[in-house]
Amino acid sequence: MSVLSIDSLDFGYAKDKLLYRDFSLELKRGELISIVGKSGSGKSTLFELISGNLKPIKGSISCGKIAWVFQDPYSSFHPSYSIIEQIADIASLDGIDSIIADIGIEYSLIEKYPHQLSGGELQRCSILRALLMKPDIILCDEPTSALDNLIQLDVMKLMLRYLDRVGILLITHDMDLAKWSSDVIIDIENKI
Repeated sequence: MSVLSIDSLDFGYAKDKLLYRDFSLELKRGELISIVGKSGSGKSTLFELISGNLKPIKGSISCGKIAWVFQDPYSSFHPSYSIIEQIADIASLDGIDSIIADIGIEYSLIEKYPHQLSGGELQRCSILRALLMKPDIILCDEPTSALDNLIQLDVMKLMLRYLDRVGILLITHDMDLAKWSSDVIIDIENKI
């Protein structure tokens, strides 16, 4: 089942310089597609288009419910509220105990404030938040780049365990990670 369909997309910040020309993509539940390319090639712009924050010049984008996992987990949580308060603001807590057990954190961890957690713990909380939103698609913008290699692998293995529920679109600069985890790799610079 398709959770994201992009058809014949054209987009550029200036009409005479397009980042995307006739770009199409389809993501299915159970599939992970990696988007790779150098900085400034339009990877994050693609996520903004999918989210509806930017409008294409031409073409269409249709997708199910979206959740995000960002590059820097510290900037994706407000420092003045506990993790559980922030999750409860945007998602149902139904099923939280089983997901917490599955991702390998203690419940007491989500009662803490972001600055009290390590980067790896906080990124696991980002994944917890995303999963509790019950999305069709998770947009992952460099979700492991701020983590050390061992934690990177753990975080990606964790996300792959949930592929039966969602489709994942991953932005990464790490070609080895893309090759290891992806069903499809799209080099954005060769698609323009």
